[in-house]
Amino acid sequence: MPDPQRQPVATRIAQLEQKDEQRLVREGYELLDEKRIRLVAEIRAQLARFRRLQSEVREAQESARGALIAALSRHGMDELSAYPAPSANESELKFGRARLFGIEILEVQWHARAARAIERPVNPSPEAQTCARDYRELLEPLMMTAACSLNLRRLTREYVRTERRARAIENVLLPEIESNLKYIDEQLEILDQEEITRVRQRHAGELS
Repeated sequence: MPDPQRQPVATRIAQLEQKDEQRLVREGYELLDEKRIRLVAEIRAQLARFRRLQSEVREAQESARGALIAALSRHGMDELSAYPAPSANESELKFGRARLFGIEILEVQWHARAARAIERPVNPSPEAQTCARDYRELLEPLMMTAACSLNLRRLTREYVRTERRARAIENVLLPEIESNLKYIDEQLEILDQEEITRVRQRHAGELS
């Protein structure tokens, strides 16, 4: 039974209005439900990609760490810290963008080209070159992981909002409309019975 303070007016027009509202709200709920399903599918895909990228980052970090240890063994900390860094000017970072329900999904591509030495090192070595190369190669999975992490945060935030709206419709709005309809139907049925009784009494009086 609806709250006595908020009981709808029991008329045929009110009944039709409530049914129209119920239909529209159900359609809205179905759209939100479909949105939830698609968001979950994209979150799962991004999560699988994130885990794969994390594995690539760990492998690249291990390789770069080993190269750094070899370079430190060859040059020492002071000499390696002064080793000229290669230029990355010719490398290119590209961003691809797609949209899902208005949410921007980022795709990062890192096109690493052969690095050029800014200046010739005093004591060049393959260990130092390998160290520089491995750390450059670590950049791509790191940037892709960062973009994937951002996508997951955006998608999760939108899913939480969508879930709240869907649950509000499912647990609050639809039950309230159904309760109003039930109340209106019951009141209209009572009015119909009263009208039938009055008609019968009037006919009985006319016959007598």
